[in-house]
Amino acid sequence: MTAKALGMIISSKHLRLLAVLLLMVGVAGYARIASTQQLNTVTKPGALPPEKAAPVRLVRFERAPLIDGKLDDEVWKQAAVLQDFYQTQPGDNIAPSKPTIVMLGYDAKTLYIGFHAFDEPDKVRATVAKRDNVFDDDNVRVLLDTFNDQRRAYSLVFNPLGVQADGILTEGQGEDYSIDIVMDSKGTLTTDGYTVEVAIPFKSLRYEAGKDKLWGLHAFRRIKRFNNEQSSWMPISRDRASFLSQEGRLTGLVDISTERTLEIIPSLTLSETGKSKHSIAPSVLDANPGLTDPGRLVNEPLKFDPGLTLKYGITPTVTLDFALNPDFAQVEADQTVVTTNQRFPIFFEEKRPFFLEGVDYFRTPMNVVHTRSIIDPDVAVKLTGKRGRNTFGLLLASDNAPGNFSQDEQDEPDFNRQNLVDKNAYIGVLRLKRDIGKESNIGLIATSYNFIEKHNQLGGFDGRIRVDPKTIFEFQVLGTTSRRIFYDPDANENIYRKGNAFGYSWLYDYTGRNFGWFVSGNGRTRDYRADVGFTRRVNTNLNEAFVRYSTTPNPKASIISKRLTNYSAINYDWQGRSQNLINETQLSFDLPRTTFVQVGFNLGYERIFEDEFGPRRSATQAGAFFGDSSERSVRRRGAFFYGESRPSKK
Repeated sequence: MTAKALGMIISSKHLRLLAVLLLMVGVAGYARIASTQQLNTVTKPGALPPEKAAPVRLVRFERAPLIDGKLDDEVWKQAAVLQDFYQTQPGDNIAPSKPTIVMLGYDAKTLYIGFHAFDEPDKVRATVAKRDNVFDDDNVRVLLDTFNDQRRAYSLVFNPLGVQADGILTEGQGEDYSIDIVMDSKGTLTTDGYTVEVAIPFKSLRYEAGKDKLWGLHAFRRIKRFNNEQSSWMPISRDRASFLSQEGRLTGLVDISTERTLEIIPSLTLSETGKSKHSIAPSVLDANPGLTDPGRLVNEPLKFDPGLTLKYGITPTVTLDFALNPDFAQVEADQTVVTTNQRFPIFFEEKRPFFLEGVDYFRTPMNVVHTRSIIDPDVAVKLTGKRGRNTFGLLLASDNAPGNFSQDEQDEPDFNRQNLVDKNAYIGVLRLKRDIGKESNIGLIATSYNFIEKHNQLGGFDGRIRVDPKTIFEFQVLGTTSRRIFYDPDANENIYRKGNAFGYSWLYDYTGRNFGWFVSGNGRTRDYRADVGFTRRVNTNLNEAFVRYSTTPNPKASIISKRLTNYSAINYDWQGRSQNLINETQLSFDLPRTTFVQVGFNLGYERIFEDEFGPRRSATQAGAFFGDSSERSVRRRGAFFYGESRPSKK
C-alpha cells in the first residue's frame, strides 16, 4: 500500500524541551528493555545444528527441470534441501512467521534453485515489477560466494512472480545492482504460498570448481506485511561486523563445465545528417530586403559506423573484454536530475555492459575509478579475475570524446581549440588486491589519464583489516601528480602548472548487538585530482563520529525496538578554516504493521569561501561573491518528527 509519511519542522525554541524528553524516554525504555532476555530464541550465537555446520552436498540432476515456477518436476525430489529458517529481522534468530524451503541441484552447465515459500496466497505481495525493482514485494534471495572467500558474493533476489534483481555484495561496500546476470527464473502463486524456479548457467558466474571446492551460501526470505520480516537459513549474529563470514557452505560441484566462453557482439550504425542551405544567394537577399529565403535541406553522405565488443572467458575466474568503437545506444538512459546551479559535481552510475564486467574489482574506499570518465572509447581492453587469494584488474582505453568536435563547432568564429581536434585521451587503470587471513585484504591502485597537455597520475594502497569479530579497520592513502590548469591562491589566478597532492580515508567500526559506533575521516589537498575517478570536493578534511544504542527487538510487543543515535561531522580545509559542522541526535521506534516513527534535533553551520570558486575579486577582475566579504555562512538548528507506515493485509 501507499506509504504515509509525515514530517514537521519545530521551532528552535522547543529544542531544549525536546532534548529532555528524548533523554527521558530513551533512558527509561532502555533501562527496562535492556534487562529482558531474548524471546523464543532458536539458537545461541555460535551454536549450529550439525546439518548447517557441515557443507551441504549438492546432487547432480540427470535432466534439467522445466523452469515454469511449479516445482513439479521429478528431479526436484533428488535436490539438496535447506529448511528450518531463523527470523533475523525484526526478531533476533527466533522462529519465523512462515516456513520456507530451498532446493538446490545442478548439471554440467547449470545451477538450479527452487524456492517454496509457504503463505496465504491472497496475502502475498507480488507485482510485475521492473528488473532490480522487486524490493517492495515479498521476495526470496540467495547470496552465492563462489570463491568461498567471505568477501564477495552474487546477490540474486526474486519476487513471487520470478522477477529478478541481480547484483554483487562486497563486504564493507554493500550491494551493487547495476550488473545483469544471464539466468532464467519463473515464479507462481500456489494454494499454499508461492514457488520460484531459477536456472543459472555456470558461464554467467565467476567461480572455483572441483572435487573439494566449497561455495559460500546465504538464503533469505522477506515478508513485507510482517514488519518487513527477514528469515535466514543460517542464523545471523548481531555481534558480528562481517555478514558473509556467517554464511553456510555448498560442496559437490564436480564435473561441471569449465568451457572457455566467447561472446562476440558486432554493431553497425547508419546515420544521415541534413542541413539547411541557402536557396537564394546572399547578394540577392541583400539587394532585396523584402525577399525571404525559404532555404533547402541538403543531406550529407551516409555515415557507416561499425563496432565490435568481445568477451572471452579465459578460465571460470578470469575474463578478457575487448571493445572496438562500441555502440552503447541500447543502454538505459540516466534518471532525470537537475544539473544547473550545483556547487559540486553530480554522480551518475555506470550502466554500460562493457564497463560493468568486474566493476567491483576496481572499487576502493575513495572513488578513484569511475568508468563514466571514459566517454566514447575508440578501443578499450579489460582483464579482470581472481586466482587463489589474488584479485587483479587491468583497464586500458583510448577515448576520442575530448577531441571530438563537430564541424559546426569548428566553423564557429571564436573556436580556438584546433590543437585538440581529433586527438584522443589515453587512460589506464591497474588494480591488485590480496586476501590475508580470514576476512582481511590489502590492495594497490594506479590510474593514468593523458590528453595533449593535460596529465594525471594517481597511485596508492588500501586495506580492510578484521581486528576482531566485531571490529573492522579500513584505510586508503593516495598520491597524485598532475599537469593542468590549477587555481593558484598566491597568484590569485588560474595557471597551467604541475601539482602534487595527497588523499586519505580511514574508518574504525565497531558493531555490537545493542551498542555500536564508528569514527572515520577522509580528505584531499587542494591540487588533488583523480581524472579517471569521481571527486566531489578538494581542499577539505572530513571527520565523523557515530554512536548507536538499540534495544533487543521483540516482534510481538507494541514497540518492537528502539534506537538512539548521535552523528557528528566537521569539515575543515588545509588552511585550517572550518567549512561546516553538523550534529544530529535521533530516537527511532519500530512499531507493528511496518510503522516507523523518528524524532530528533540537529544543529550546525556551513561556511563558503570565495576562493573555492576560482580567482578572488580584485581591482581588475570580478569574483564569485557580491559585497565586501569573501565568505558566506549559514547556521541551522531545528527539530523534526517523521513517521512512515506501510500497513497491509494480515
